[in-house]
Amino acid sequence: MTAKKIEHLGIAVKSIEKAKEFYEGVLGLTCYAVEEVADQKVKTAFFMVGETKIELLEATSDDSPVAKFIEKKGEGIHHIAFAVDNTNDALNEAQEKGVQLIDKQARKGAEGLSIGFIHPKSTFGVLAEFCS
Repeated sequence: MTAKKIEHLGIAVKSIEKAKEFYEGVLGLTCYAVEEVADQKVKTAFFMVGETKIELLEATSDDSPVAKFIEKKGEGIHHIAFAVDNTNDALNEAQEKGVQLIDKQARKGAEGLSIGFIHPKSTFGVLAEFCS
């Protein structure tokens, strides 16, 4: 498995609408998609910066992982997502190499991507995501 590129950077925010003011008004970016991922209890908004996306993440429930992240660490970078050819293959290969996984099998994420998360304990404190 080889990471092909940074697919996106996930940024946890309390309010997508407020955060959009910065990304659109200051950086001049355009939000091209807003989507709710119900099983992850999150609403997302996407911006393109060159070939990389910025994904804003707003909790839709107080018990969502993003809400817990913001409560513990505040708003900010939540995860880095790497594009791979096959998410399940990447997860399996990482596990074979002793990496602690959050997801042992890929699941559906925003924009119809197949996603799987790696535990920050194995990535020097950064939540990492494989997606294809």
